[in-house]
Amino acid sequence: MTPLPLDLQTDPRRPLLDLSDDDLRAWLQERGQPPLRARQVRRWVVQGRAESFDAMTDLPKALRPELERDFRPFGTAIDRELSSIDGTRKLLLRLADGNQVECVLLPEADRRTVCVSTQVGCGMGCVFCASGLNGVERNLRPGEILEQMLRLRNLLPANERLTHVVVMGMGEPMANLENLLAALDVACSPDGLGLSQRHVHISTVGVPAKIKKLADLGKSYHLAVSLHAPNDALRDRIVPTNAKVGLAPILDAADYFFAKTGRQVTFEYVLLGELNDRPEHARELGRLLSGRKAHVNVIPFNRVPGLPYKRPEQDALAEFLRALRNAGVGVTVRKRKGADIDAACGQLRRASQEKPPPGGTSAVGAGSME
Repeated sequence: MTPLPLDLQTDPRRPLLDLSDDDLRAWLQERGQPPLRARQVRRWVVQGRAESFDAMTDLPKALRPELERDFRPFGTAIDRELSSIDGTRKLLLRLADGNQVECVLLPEADRRTVCVSTQVGCGMGCVFCASGLNGVERNLRPGEILEQMLRLRNLLPANERLTHVVVMGMGEPMANLENLLAALDVACSPDGLGLSQRHVHISTVGVPAKIKKLADLGKSYHLAVSLHAPNDALRDRIVPTNAKVGLAPILDAADYFFAKTGRQVTFEYVLLGELNDRPEHARELGRLLSGRKAHVNVIPFNRVPGLPYKRPEQDALAEFLRALRNAGVGVTVRKRKGADIDAACGQLRRASQEKPPPGGTSAVGAGSME
């Protein structure tokens, strides 16, 4: 797959996925086409893997060049595509305004999982994360989020389909919840990608009001809260936005989500060597989660060029897991995927913007949800 030939910033055509159904039907009506054509066109892109209007063989031949003149099937271009020895594949996508985002395909056994971004950059400032090193540029539109799924789906053989979506790429999903939900509505529709809502995992550092709003929608999405510390003092150092929010409101929102949806909340914990990886941290985390139906996903940190943090020692990881399990907390360790292509979010975009300093090569390894 190659990048689009035109410079997106000078291409006047509108991305097809940015159009509302009403807009597309109105455009077709002006050309004497029945409303059903709108559904045909969208089905070709979302379900039929078409990347050009010429490929839409059940459309009138005279209509296809008109569509080509005014619209683009995809609004992004592929700046880079990387493949890992473990099957992980990563795309660096260029948007129409010149910004870039990353998305990852994680094949494993019978699962075909995609990890997508919701923002250009991130404003949460987590100290270990490459995505937020330069702050947040803007929210992604629904079509830009959906297109990441389609681009990755199109990398699969024709007899394979996407099975899972993890919203754990660049950006804070709750800061762009409305656009994310619009993209997921298509992904989980029978007329879209046909994904099960139960196979969608949304990760957040903790925006209580938006977590409760998500709970009230009656969806079956999974929620993952990026905790990273068992107390406010330590979390303030690791997740700067915590100073304005605090753990208590975040845990209250997670409890509300469980009460409303019945879906167990996963708490993600990036383990940073000699910072938050001691047994006493695990015991405190166990007390914090006591009485909650919760699961902890431990993610051993891997070095990021230019950041001072390090991977925990193997003995420290083992002690941390043992202390958590002794506290009665269910825990798994995130499988590291795509390490040889820097599959963790933000790294490829950063490398394309500036030459990284010498040092380590990978951040928190991308992985599948357990």
